[in-house]
Amino acid sequence: MSYSSQHLSETAEILARIDPADCERCVAELRGVRERGGRLFILGVGGSAANASHAVNDFRKIAGIECYAPTDNVSELTARTNDEGWATVFSGWLLTSRLSERDALLVFSVGGGSLEKNVSPNLVHAVQLAKKVGARVIGVVGKDGGYTAAVADARVIVPTVNPATVTPHAEAFQAVLWHLFVSHPDLKLNPTKWESLGKPQA
Repeated sequence: MSYSSQHLSETAEILARIDPADCERCVAELRGVRERGGRLFILGVGGSAANASHAVNDFRKIAGIECYAPTDNVSELTARTNDEGWATVFSGWLLTSRLSERDALLVFSVGGGSLEKNVSPNLVHAVQLAKKVGARVIGVVGKDGGYTAAVADARVIVPTVNPATVTPHAEAFQAVLWHLFVSHPDLKLNPTKWESLGKPQA
């Protein structure tokens, strides 16, 4: 089997194993944010930060949810990292944004953060802050052993089908899942461009 065949086969297996009920719970949480006039903060590092930036656009434009990604502000991100440390870069940002019980975090992460392993401690501290102030936590993660999966109010865990390809699949499925969320009839408010053009005339 070629690597391409293997990777696509793994992708199909992951897709078949994702629980639609978990997706529906995430959609319900996201709809709740909009209905109570809250804001959605999307957190991620590395590839997940790039996904967060794209997702902010979709949640704002398609779903009509006020939404932000702290990693989009490179100046503040690097200043906080330099002056206060990497571990609190997100929690400090959220404190300045006055995170409240009306708001929610959407965490994109391969592992979901772990203080014990010193992996993405910034995600852990942000989630801890959310829990403290009563904000909701939604996770799309690639492992069930991390902090986000353990404490989130709703989560989708991307199943591990090959320990050697956890990261590429987890980050790829973040995109699959947030596009599912914003396309869901319970969230979608505005049409996407190509679909709104209708069928071409014969």
